[in-house]
Amino acid sequence: MEARPVRIAPSLLSADFVRLAEQVAAVEEAGADWLHVDVMDGHFVPNLTLGPPIVKALRAVARRPLDVHIMIERPEEWVERYVEAGAEVLTFHVEAAADPSAAIDKIVAAGARPAMALNPATPVEHVLPFLDRLSMVLVMSVHPGFGGQKFMPEVLVKLERLREAGYSGDLEIDGGIGPETIESAARAGAHVFVSGTGVFGAPDWKARIADLRARARGAAVPSAS
Repeated sequence: MEARPVRIAPSLLSADFVRLAEQVAAVEEAGADWLHVDVMDGHFVPNLTLGPPIVKALRAVARRPLDVHIMIERPEEWVERYVEAGAEVLTFHVEAAADPSAAIDKIVAAGARPAMALNPATPVEHVLPFLDRLSMVLVMSVHPGFGGQKFMPEVLVKLERLREAGYSGDLEIDGGIGPETIESAARAGAHVFVSGTGVFGAPDWKARIADLRARARGAAVPSAS
């Protein structure tokens, strides 16, 4: 069996917001597969970032899919606005949703791919009841809220558990992903890799994305499908 295609999703949280359109074009030219957009509300996580107007502006200039990660309370009340703004993949946190099933339904009805995220301390069992309805599961390898944190290898077992459970959708990992950590994440089963400072902090974005892709491909596990 062949491994799933590797996708590198640079996190725009680490971009220069003053030159955001220019940096989007540059990182796409450097080889980004998706653009990861971190939305934080200052309540579910201790930081405040982008809202629907910025997602809409990004959609107007981006050529790659917008992978929008909403770290917000009551996501089921907001998902439609983010899909309308341009999210093609919309990830919400199981910890934040009063009704995860309703959030999934709303994302699908709005025309986007539904995804669910797990914080480092959240057991993987919390997402298992929804696997057959999810396009992607995101395993956080740092505590959400800030970029540049240290990778937490103890979360990798969640990726392994998801594959053992027969999950055939996309598996994404976010937090501290760079040349030193991407291979262990790929061996555990991830094939979509969010990298913020790992890409934007590198002197040559094209070379860094190519290196990350090569490392992930070399360590990737075969697809279960």
